[in-house]
Amino acid sequence: MDATRVDWSMGSQAARLADWDAALAIGRRVAGPGVRVLPADRARMREDFAEFVSLAETQISEFTALDPGGARSRAWVMGRGDWIRANLSGLQRMLEPLAGRILAKQSGNGVFRRKALGAQAGGLLGYVSKRVLGQYDAFLPPDDEGLLYFVGPNVAEVEQRFSLTPRDFRLWIALHEVTHRVQFAAAPWLRSHIRGQVDRYLGTISLESTDLASQLRRAIDEARAGADIRGMGGIFLLLNEEQREIVRHVQGVMSLLEGHASFVMNEVAKDHVSDVAGMRKALAERRRRAGGMERTFQRAIGFDKKIEQYDAGERFVREVVSNSGMAGFNRVWLAPEGLPSVEEIAEPSRWIARVAGS
Repeated sequence: MDATRVDWSMGSQAARLADWDAALAIGRRVAGPGVRVLPADRARMREDFAEFVSLAETQISEFTALDPGGARSRAWVMGRGDWIRANLSGLQRMLEPLAGRILAKQSGNGVFRRKALGAQAGGLLGYVSKRVLGQYDAFLPPDDEGLLYFVGPNVAEVEQRFSLTPRDFRLWIALHEVTHRVQFAAAPWLRSHIRGQVDRYLGTISLESTDLASQLRRAIDEARAGADIRGMGGIFLLLNEEQREIVRHVQGVMSLLEGHASFVMNEVAKDHVSDVAGMRKALAERRRRAGGMERTFQRAIGFDKKIEQYDAGERFVREVVSNSGMAGFNRVWLAPEGLPSVEEIAEPSRWIARVAGS
């Protein structure tokens, strides 16, 4: 992948949906550069992550009994701007099924709408780029399979702020991201299943103003009746029944994937990383240090709910492995029918009875 530029055109309709150059510029402004990483330190970080993603792949495969597949994990240590650019490109690919419908409906000042959408996407990704340490993008083109992102300034900032040993912290992070790559290698159907859910959701979005007004009225009625209007709860109120079903399913899947990655990361790290408890405490403290306005923004985009879901996912995995062993838990990767629902994440015994016990 070219680390210096992205061709936004790509011959797609989504390329015309938003001003992606404006999104990138705004994202970079919101993100800022982060802490300065000297050239020698940046080179050391690249060497560390190149070593650790390979080592992590072997350790994870041995612990989970999952096949990591043919492609090897590869690390890309990037700046915040690079991360924003890569994720804008991914967002453009994701929006392609919806783009044609939106463009066909547009009238009037399309330039203004393109810039507004670009500004919104750039602002959101700019904020997230300040928080993310690593990422596995499951929807990269086939030639980039196995590529893992690590945001160098953010990694360095956490290491400096909490006085963490760099090699231990970097291996710990690598274990988490490589686990995600192994998940998708072990379940070849998973990528198309998630993409199918996203496409299905995008296909349910109505562009008619009367439908939106109806959804808003229903949301107001439910909020008055006591429904949760914070974070994703508020967004959830705007969804119709089919959309809610899709979102709840995807929430369960993401809770599983993140919970499993955290479980594997922490269990494998016990034999290979010093002071895991201290590093977990440091990341928890980093989340708590968010200021008042930032906390409000986190709630608005559902960041606090996401953390709760991931913690629930780790508890789910730990309980299933404790009761059914790794082989019993690994039945989750066999087919879409084995994926846990949100309710089963909260009550692992239900999933065990349905899947691991069958």
